[in-house]
Amino acid sequence: MSSVLYIPIVLGIVGLIAAFVIYRKVLSYPGGDGKVESIGDQIHQGAMVFMKREYSYLFIFAAICCALIYFSDLGWMSAVSFVVGAFCSAFAGYIGMYTATKANVRTTTAAQTHGAAEALTVAFYGGSIMGLCVAAMGLLGLGVLYMVFGGDPHTA
Repeated sequence: MSSVLYIPIVLGIVGLIAAFVIYRKVLSYPGGDGKVESIGDQIHQGAMVFMKREYSYLFIFAAICCALIYFSDLGWMSAVSFVVGAFCSAFAGYIGMYTATKANVRTTTAAQTHGAAEALTVAFYGGSIMGLCVAAMGLLGLGVLYMVFGGDPHTA
């Protein structure tokens, strides 16, 4: 097996580490105090409850799709690939929502205390985490699938 197959996995891990570093940077900004902090916490909790409910419905839908793929002509490899893709997408979405709700209150606080430039910086950092997670999880998921299945199935 070629060492080139490890490149997407390594880059995916590097992307997740970069997202975590930026997330820590977002958390370093003040989250407000008093009522602002309380409202921010309530928004975050509401978003997490929404994600839990949404993912419970999506799990049922994905399980049905996975079964249909498995029993179709596409076969078990496509079903496994579907599950890996669904997991990577769900993970990136969860991290994105989690981070966005943490960054929003910090963006508001930065705008109030330091102005638009500082608020834009916090908002940019908060939004970049989702983008990094999507790209990193895509690389990681595809890299693992290529490794597990032994490369491109069309060239085998």
